[in-house]
Amino acid sequence: MQLNWHCLPFEQLSATQLYHIVALRQAVFVVEQACAYLDADGKDQQCFHVWAEGNGEVLAYARIVKPGISYPEVAIGRVVTASSARRTGLGKELMRVAMDCIYDIYGEVPIRISAQCYLEVFYKNLGFEIVTERYLEDDIPHVGMLKRVVVS
Repeated sequence: MQLNWHCLPFEQLSATQLYHIVALRQAVFVVEQACAYLDADGKDQQCFHVWAEGNGEVLAYARIVKPGISYPEVAIGRVVTASSARRTGLGKELMRVAMDCIYDIYGEVPIRISAQCYLEVFYKNLGFEIVTERYLEDDIPHVGMLKRVVVS
């Protein structure tokens, strides 16, 4: 399947693009994970949005949160893959594209994530390391992780 990748600031999103992004986030985080929380947290307008489209639908998405909004570091959040595209490597590709977008925008900077604990190994394989104790976020176990700048 041919994928089209995008990395845009909020103000450049079309209404249709935003609708499809929010629909995927709600389908997974609210409905599938049965987690009642306010997805519209006031941060989207200050973020870059990364997503893959295929066959006319958003298959994977993440947002890049500017430094100082959620953490001192730039962060990747709302990482989600459509159920129809899981176990295909798309999640790993999404994270690599998001990290490349960060490096293009901010340079080689550390990247922070708040990872659901069951995905620790997935993120460790992408170079992230655990930097916090486990904690509950919306009743789901999470851990803070950081991808440090590699000094050569």
